[in-house]
Amino acid sequence: MGAIARNIANNITTGGVFTANALNASSVTGITVLANASDGITFISSQTASNSASLSFTTGIDSTYKAYKFVFSNIHPRTDGVMFQFNLSTDSGSNYNVTKTTAFFRAVHDEADTATSLAYHFGSDLAQSTGFQFLNQDADLSSDADHSISGTMLLFNPSSTVYTKHFIANCNNNHPADYTANCYVGGYGNTTSAINAIRFQMNTGNFDGTIYLYGIK
Repeated sequence: MGAIARNIANNITTGGVFTANALNASSVTGITVLANASDGITFISSQTASNSASLSFTTGIDSTYKAYKFVFSNIHPRTDGVMFQFNLSTDSGSNYNVTKTTAFFRAVHDEADTATSLAYHFGSDLAQSTGFQFLNQDADLSSDADHSISGTMLLFNPSSTVYTKHFIANCNNNHPADYTANCYVGGYGNTTSAINAIRFQMNTGNFDGTIYLYGIK
């Protein structure tokens, strides 16, 4: 029996009631996955950028899980008018150049409540390209002190050697002209080789912020 389970067992009354000592901060923070959680999500790792050129996940993406979730928390560019982007690798990060075909659309709304739009964005998508895929629309990011981009990305069954590698991302960011931009991109890495690494970066300049990686059963 583990220490957390033992502590809980030792702090149950004969009537089956937990005492005040059954759960504490250390026992709760020691839990990394809830076995009965409906989505079976497990924290794997995180990386934090501090005026960094890129963040690369070269471990933790393997056949353990059928899907992987990346969470972007306040990714802050050091340069105005840039794009947050990613690329995939089949050789553990020696090269990030997987061929991709994607679709991209964006919804916007300004702070003055005077302008909105919802549109497909040609030029932010890829058609059998090995280049990096944008997670925000071109020239959308602001380096203002209180501005950033946050969101999530799902990568499905990256270790398959039968199917192409699908991904879906949704990110929201502050635009330099003070409106919110909600961007959606989905597509596939057109390879049947296993994907085992991924890199995130701006198209130019450095950035701050944290990226979390989770596995989903």
